[in-house]
Amino acid sequence: MKGSDGGFDWPVLLRVALKGLGLKPDEFWALTPAEFWLLLGDDAGAMPMGRNRLDELSRSYPDGGSGKGEDDG
Repeated sequence: MKGSDGGFDWPVLLRVALKGLGLKPDEFWALTPAEFWLLLGDDAGAMPMGRNRLDELSRSYPDGGSGKGEDDG
């Protein structure tokens, strides 16, 4: 649930927590994102990539080469 600026859409998340899950505000703010995601249930979608997966991809596809990106010419 991301806002138009790419960040979290806090009003929507808070509304889901308070009205949908019946949490109190202090309970919502005490949750980690992973805990909140778990409370949303299985149909909330896939979890974002974690650090372990990022490390695995970094090992599989290390940076290297000319040091120039596609837009660098």
